[in-house]
Amino acid sequence: MSPLFTPNAHPRRATLAALVAGQVLALLALWLFFPLRIFPSLGDVFRAFRDLLTTQGLLPELWASLLTAFQALGIATVLALFISYLTALPFFRPLAFAASKLRYLTLTGLTFFMALLLSSGHQVKLSVLVFGATVYLVTGMTRVIGSTTQEELDHARTLGLGEWGSFWQVVVRGKLADMLEVVRQNFAIIWTLITLVETLYQSEGGIGLLLYKQNRYLHLDGVVAIQLVILVVGVAQDYGFEALRKTFFPYAGLGAAG
Repeated sequence: MSPLFTPNAHPRRATLAALVAGQVLALLALWLFFPLRIFPSLGDVFRAFRDLLTTQGLLPELWASLLTAFQALGIATVLALFISYLTALPFFRPLAFAASKLRYLTLTGLTFFMALLLSSGHQVKLSVLVFGATVYLVTGMTRVIGSTTQEELDHARTLGLGEWGSFWQVVVRGKLADMLEVVRQNFAIIWTLITLVETLYQSEGGIGLLLYKQNRYLHLDGVVAIQLVILVVGVAQDYGFEALRKTFFPYAGLGAAG
């Protein structure tokens, strides 16, 4: 037990797994035997989940949202990588700087201009998600590129790679694992935004619209059930990205604190 209460200690995986399982069981027991008056009971949430699953199309709505989320993430990642790599050329650095600062803009009002420019609700929805994800991805990716040290570039130059060759090997190929980590960390912003845009543009459904309906009619058990589903999907995505990172960049964890 002592490693669990020792600063900077690294307990064994089995100990950590037992700790997580114990805390989750304690939380469920509290929820089951000492429910809060304003919070739906565990049994109500299970019944709401079953109803959502069998009569309200939870899985198709979740699938629709997943497709939109991955589509937005793919476009945003390509766009953010393009903008971030351009920072190798000083002429384009203000563009990346401005893009990263746009994350302070709120989407209220912007959706109106996007609706004027685009012809379909899906395009507006996708544009909002891409914008929201891109500004955060650019912020993270430019920081990764900026972490490149002069020694790394000098080492590549001594191998005769030249300026563009050094950029390709050190910044592009050498930082791919860190870029994937930035994508993983920022995927959550899409789930935050998708519930908003699916409420504004309801023609294609989605789990955000389902959540809005449950909230509108004060079906709090349904709200909690959907939030838990989104949480589980998000955690699964996190582990999926981590598995991809370990598969394609097994060297990336070398030297990290264990």
